[in-house]
Amino acid sequence: MSGTEEGENGRGKLSKSEKDQSWIPKIIKKRVCTTFVEDSFSNGRLCQCGGTRDSHASVALGDYFSTAIVNHWDSGQHSSEYPTDAFGELQFAGASKRHSYFLRLSWDTPPSMVYTLMTAHWGLPSPNLVVSVVGGEGRSKVKTWVREVLRQGLVKASQSTGAWILTAGLREGVGRCVGEAVRDHATAASSLSFNKVVALGITPWGLVHNRQQLVNPQGSFPAKYYVQNTSRDSCCLDNNYQAFLLVDDGSVGRRGETGFRAKLEDYISHQRTGIWGSGSIDIPVLCMLVSGEAAMLERVDLSLKNSIPWLVLAGSGGVADLLSDILENLSSAPAVPLSSEGDSEAGPSVDLKDRVSERIRKHFPAQAETDKLVERALSIYQNRDLITVYHGEQEGPDDFDTVLLKALVGASKQRVSSDASPYTEELKLAVTWNRVDIAKSELFNGDIHWRYEDLEDSMTDALVNNKPQFVRLFTENGLNILDYLTYGRLESLYSSVADSTLAYRLLQRRLAERQGTAGSVHSLANLLDSSPSKGSAGSQQSGPAKELSLFEVSRVLEMLMGDVCQPFYYTALGLEFITSKRKAFKRASKLLRGDCSYREQRCLFPWASLFIWAVLQNRSDMAVYFWEMAGESVLSALSGCKMLRELSKLESETETKLSMKELAQRFENVAHDVFSSCYQSSETRSFTLLIRKSPVWGGTTCLQMGMAADARLFFSHDGVQSLLSQIWWGDMKRSTEVWKLLLTFFCPILCYTNLISFRKQEEVQEDTRRPNEDAPGRDSDSLDADTQEIHSPGSASMKGVPRSPAPPRRPFVVSRWRQFWFSPVTSFLGNVLMYFLFLLLFAYVLLVDFKAPPPDGPAITEYVLYFWVFTIVCEEIRETFFVGSMTWRQRLRLYMQDVWNKCDLTAIMLFITGLVCRMFQWSYEFGRAMLCVDYMVFTLRLIHIFAIHKQLGPKIIIVGKMMKDVFFFLFFLGVWIMAYGVANQALIYSYDPRPDRIFRRVFYRPYLHIFGQIPVEEIDVGKHWDMPCTDNVTQIEGGAEPCRSQYGNWLVVILLVIYLLVTNILLINLLIAMFSHTFSKVQENSDVYWKFQRYNLIVEYHSKPSLAPPFIFLSHLHLFIKRNIRKVPSVKIHQFVLELKGKAANKLMTWETIQKENFLTAQSKIQRASDSERLKRMSVKVDSVLKQLTETRDYDHRLRALETEMEYCSSALSWIVDTMAQSSTVKPPRPPPTLRDCFPSSSSSS
Repeated sequence: MSGTEEGENGRGKLSKSEKDQSWIPKIIKKRVCTTFVEDSFSNGRLCQCGGTRDSHASVALGDYFSTAIVNHWDSGQHSSEYPTDAFGELQFAGASKRHSYFLRLSWDTPPSMVYTLMTAHWGLPSPNLVVSVVGGEGRSKVKTWVREVLRQGLVKASQSTGAWILTAGLREGVGRCVGEAVRDHATAASSLSFNKVVALGITPWGLVHNRQQLVNPQGSFPAKYYVQNTSRDSCCLDNNYQAFLLVDDGSVGRRGETGFRAKLEDYISHQRTGIWGSGSIDIPVLCMLVSGEAAMLERVDLSLKNSIPWLVLAGSGGVADLLSDILENLSSAPAVPLSSEGDSEAGPSVDLKDRVSERIRKHFPAQAETDKLVERALSIYQNRDLITVYHGEQEGPDDFDTVLLKALVGASKQRVSSDASPYTEELKLAVTWNRVDIAKSELFNGDIHWRYEDLEDSMTDALVNNKPQFVRLFTENGLNILDYLTYGRLESLYSSVADSTLAYRLLQRRLAERQGTAGSVHSLANLLDSSPSKGSAGSQQSGPAKELSLFEVSRVLEMLMGDVCQPFYYTALGLEFITSKRKAFKRASKLLRGDCSYREQRCLFPWASLFIWAVLQNRSDMAVYFWEMAGESVLSALSGCKMLRELSKLESETETKLSMKELAQRFENVAHDVFSSCYQSSETRSFTLLIRKSPVWGGTTCLQMGMAADARLFFSHDGVQSLLSQIWWGDMKRSTEVWKLLLTFFCPILCYTNLISFRKQEEVQEDTRRPNEDAPGRDSDSLDADTQEIHSPGSASMKGVPRSPAPPRRPFVVSRWRQFWFSPVTSFLGNVLMYFLFLLLFAYVLLVDFKAPPPDGPAITEYVLYFWVFTIVCEEIRETFFVGSMTWRQRLRLYMQDVWNKCDLTAIMLFITGLVCRMFQWSYEFGRAMLCVDYMVFTLRLIHIFAIHKQLGPKIIIVGKMMKDVFFFLFFLGVWIMAYGVANQALIYSYDPRPDRIFRRVFYRPYLHIFGQIPVEEIDVGKHWDMPCTDNVTQIEGGAEPCRSQYGNWLVVILLVIYLLVTNILLINLLIAMFSHTFSKVQENSDVYWKFQRYNLIVEYHSKPSLAPPFIFLSHLHLFIKRNIRKVPSVKIHQFVLELKGKAANKLMTWETIQKENFLTAQSKIQRASDSERLKRMSVKVDSVLKQLTETRDYDHRLRALETEMEYCSSALSWIVDTMAQSSTVKPPRPPPTLRDCFPSSSSSS
């Protein structure tokens, strides 16, 4: 069955592929010989195209007169085009399961059409490099070192750069070696390897063995291609290639793909690299020459005229050795001008021609006519700057990627304009290949002075294509991010977001909402449905992403951040004073239809903007680097944590979701560690750091962002808890015992005694001005002195918080009274005590003094209860709508996010419902029942109050986690109870239509069975049951008790046993196991959870008035007079938010940056001390030693050559001396010197 389904799925998939490529025969053509030109060497059996007479159509054989006068067969004249009949997918039978693509095409097919087919329809990734291996064809044996260069050098370097390798694609010569190397590297590399080598075979159609297996006019999906299992070379297609272009010129058995391959290489060299062609350079194309016949000179010359660089493997034989010999040994000869033949007959030119001709005869002695070869060689010599000679037998394949890079750079330097830096192209290639090691060693070694203009394009390429090491390198070497990042460039970076990411979908959704047209939504749907590989670069660039603006980015960030901070980029868009979303939407739409002058402005906070851009795309390395560069490191890390956790909730891909959660946890850990370093350095400044209002992150603080990001680990830090405890106790010392607070609360006069210890104002000032231990005391004092000038009312009692100028000194009686009653702990204690009194009053009313409806009731105590609840409602309204600086919608949304606020709202609604119903006779009992239920809700509210306790708080968290386990348990229990209850009721009573009895006996009675309440007399018919019953249906319908059914009672007992076994043993123990697992899991982190939730409680009671309900109405009246009449600003609203400006803000940010750098330095030391880093450093040293040994061998080779020359010169001089001595023409004045005379020092030493 599964095989059938798999087959059906396979046919469906193939039919889809067939449909997608059904257009190919309409555009792509093949060539068929239409003129039989007799081959004189075959006695009329063969045509010069290589085909037999029988294989030609009658039209080709008909015109005998025209064929008689034709001496040479030409593909353009003697063949015609027909729709191609070989295309689709290729499966190598018995070789591999992977399918390759193939296409038979005419030699004059436009290369643009072929490249689009390969990238857009076949799905081949766009290359960062194209290496075309030329030569080495046929059945000649490839040298061992050439094979190693192809395997260890070419393919390995191509894998690190994401390259295409073009060969003939046949199982012979170099093509077979490349295929085997690609196969081996693909097997060794991981399946998730980003840079995958694409091996592309371009070979003549008439040369392919068994090519008839590929013919199918409708396309083959797949075509089964049988290859003989032989180790010998053959003209069969190699199964290690991803795609084949079978070039057809109408011939059979001839190699005629040279022209098309050269045109394709030239076309690709003018395409752009990167995602959707977003790279800064054209795709580099390099031709690699391995041996080759003499006719290969024409191929080399053709590519050189198109400015395609060549890499010649010297020592591989054939043309490669010829060109290396000419280029290395004739470099001192003058260049041959090509414009005039007369000039070429001058003395040096004639000498150069002779020397080239001599070398051609040396390397190709069998060639009779060498004139054309000499002309080709001289033409190639004119373009020698595009050729690099590589001595692979001496240098080895290890640094082949560097050789490729330098070969391409050497060629690109010849094409750059005169005003461009000569190293710019080399840099662009290094970025394209992601070879930061080459860039560091060759380009950024201090010898080159880089300008901003030289690095700008490469920086964009590195950002878009996720190359953080190059971003770091450019920033460290002169690129000013302030000049680089404008708002327009930031929008272009967001437009380049890959369409497979969640950020792209969110941005496009917001863009479609702004455009608000059906066409935009339709194009969005098309974009979301299409994959990146199914569209060309041009179509992607012209899509809606081009119209993306910062307004869409701001809306996405607002969705992720919530109300914790103000909207981003509103200042750049001119929307900072608009609070309504609808008005902002209209204003932005109108602005974006205009000239958008803001795009030329510099980005206000460039590093933070790039950090957000990287986080939205889940680029971990890039985001970490931008975090290192951005200011406000603690808050930035918490913001990244918040965004990633919100994105992980929206992400559907499991792997991406996990990576987002891991990166979010990493940022939370970093925030914790950096703040720990700050806290160790200065407790005072670290407190200021937590409550400072950030201009970068929309006016939020570290505490607010940490709470929004659910950063429990950060809140569990001792520094954060120390600040919270300091706020909680106010001016009282933390060591104050609870019984002293209670005693002072009931006897307020004791606050003027020494029963409770208060911190003195001088002590607070001394703590605040305490110098930094790690920095000079003068700098620390100046920081604190500056921060104390910032206006922050009400923060005078908090250590580390900059204070406003001292208010008028109050009398001791007033100041001590405020110190005690204005502390959050006093407010909490008062609320707890009054809440207990409220619950006692509520219970007394329900149990003792609940009167009848009016006019008999309610009682006085009940009216007091009503007033008490009214004051509670007033306080809830004040907390919701009159605390904070957000809009009322944001406050309401924030209020509803808290579970305990929902509990309060439920209790108030139940109380109001019960109050209204109890006032009427007809609903009196219902109202009383509602108030009873409401009392339970008010009592459960005590759990939240005791969350502040160090021992009870963690246990409350554990209970909350266990409630989730209970719901899962109740689901299983409910299913089992229903199964047993229905069967038990139907077996005991044959007919019982009353719903109340059915419900009790189906659900309620089985539930009581769990706790041992089993009515045996009723269930077991063997027991006597004294309940009167009847079998009369009419009486039963009237409400009488039905009698038990005798039949099947034995089954009832069995079901009862099974039910009790499952529930009491299996399910109850399952619940216990779930509780144990939850307890053990939460207990380890319960302290962290409790410290996190403690923040909310402290904030809540910090903002509460001093008096608790029902006396809180006096505080409300006081606040109304103070705020609305006297216009006195709020004190406590700014307690957790501090705005720093000027020197104070700069010094605090500098200090935070220093602590972050210290933390990163310590982390890098730990990393360098690890074994893996030591091994890396050791490998680098070994590589440098090997390079030095290679250079030493080179010097040794040169010294040996010099010794050989010296021996020759010595022999020649000896011959001259002997000749002169024997000559009678000249008489020497003295005899020739001896060896002992030439080296006296050596003779004396001997």
